[in-house]
Amino acid sequence: MANPLTDILDEYEFLDADDRYRLLIDLGKALEPMPDALKTDATLVRGCSASVWVYPTKAAEGRLHFLADSNAAITKGIIALVLQAVQDKTATEIGAIDIEGALAPFDLKAQLSSNRTQGIPNMIALIRETAARQA
Repeated sequence: MANPLTDILDEYEFLDADDRYRLLIDLGKALEPMPDALKTDATLVRGCSASVWVYPTKAAEGRLHFLADSNAAITKGIIALVLQAVQDKTATEIGAIDIEGALAPFDLKAQLSSNRTQGIPNMIALIRETAARQA
């Protein structure tokens, strides 16, 4: 099965910093729309400099499908990148994925300001907690 993160990384590695920003923004724009009604305090990811919302839904066969949004374009791209690692996988599969390891080749800390990346562990933690509850 193809790994969408690998495909994105293949493109990302050839880009300069400005184009990497554009790629992240495009990933964010490609996220499926999250209804405003789901953007609540309960779905807000804590510790992010921008507002980030993540809402899990159940897909077929016990797979988890996440809706996400942010009020900042780059941050929305980062959450889109995180979701590439876990989208439509089972709770057990998500629990076994090294999400940080999957994101490591993107070297986001070197590409982005620290306040842009500080919320990433919280996004990942929320996804893991959701998967653990479903498992």
